Amino acid sequence: MTMTPLPRTPEYRDVDPARFRAEILPAGQPAILKGLVTDWPAVAAGRRSDEALVAYLGGLDTGAPVTVLSGGAEIDGRFFYSDDLGGLNFQRDEMPLARVLGALLELRPVARPPAIAVQSTPTTGQLPGFAEANRLALVDPKVGPRIWIGNAITTATHFDMSHNIACAVAGRRRFTLFPPDQLKNLYLGPFDFTPAGPPVSMVDLARPDLDRYPNFPSALAAAQVAELEPGDAIYIPYCWFHNVESLDPFTVLINYWWNEAPALLSPPLVALVHALASVRGLPPGEREVWRGMFDHFVFQTNGDPMAHIPPDKRGSLGEMTPERLASLRAVLLQAFSSP
Repeated sequence: MTMTPLPRTPEYRDVDPARFRAEILPAGQPAILKGLVTDWPAVAAGRRSDEALVAYLGGLDTGAPVTVLSGGAEIDGRFFYSDDLGGLNFQRDEMPLARVLGALLELRPVARPPAIAVQSTPTTGQLPGFAEANRLALVDPKVGPRIWIGNAITTATHFDMSHNIACAVAGRRRFTLFPPDQLKNLYLGPFDFTPAGPPVSMVDLARPDLDRYPNFPSALAAAQVAELEPGDAIYIPYCWFHNVESLDPFTVLINYWWNEAPALLSPPLVALVHALASVRGLPPGEREVWRGMFDHFVFQTNGDPMAHIPPDKRGSLGEMTPERLASLRAVLLQAFSSP
């Protein structure tokens, strides 16, 4: 399959918190935040050299072990399933961060190196002081940064149930982004066995198998691409799919995940998994009844379903409070524990 160039994600410069909240966040579209973190000390160190950035991180490192993903050269940097889907094409180990950084520096001259990555590690415990020295004003200070380090690797197309700002510290990154409505064309893998957490698309973006995944061109028609240089950032809206490629032999990225919804709400994926267990297997006619129930009570396609009842008498169908949520969870726990 020959891929035509994808549209570029729009770029914004000189973005401050007010503009981000008023213009970018409400639009619900990906945005490159050009030069957003060029003044970070970490970015400045990376611009001097890879070794300078390693020394900078080493000065903050607690020495605690980190989880490291590694795969042979034959996987071409793509962390994924094994060919038979019975396992994964990489392994996980624990080792000091300094050892990982040293290995990455040594592998830079290798034409086809093994893949190595430290992914989604909170800096709070591993690199205390990083967040204070490298501030991101666009997010609440309580949102902790996470660090991603590796060589030229690929993270398969997936979605996060959060808003995301990802900042390139060292090395270039390419994001290929798909809106949530392309779910039907991305062919997700299993929910209960995944390479790294969220379910991933089974389509290899570099070599899509259109005999197996014939609707994937429709997803590509809705896709866009963003390439980040060190100092750039990207905003990825809630549940947008993204495939992430690290393009250089040594790359470091910092990201921030947060939710706009009240913190007390349960993850929606839990409801989806429950529906798979309780609704999907119903006869077609009964399933349609429950589609109507979800539309009416959850998605409120007919307006407020409880508008005819006083607010203090709506129970679990009223405004969600910690007390009501606790009551609902008790009902669910009882239901799950029943034979």
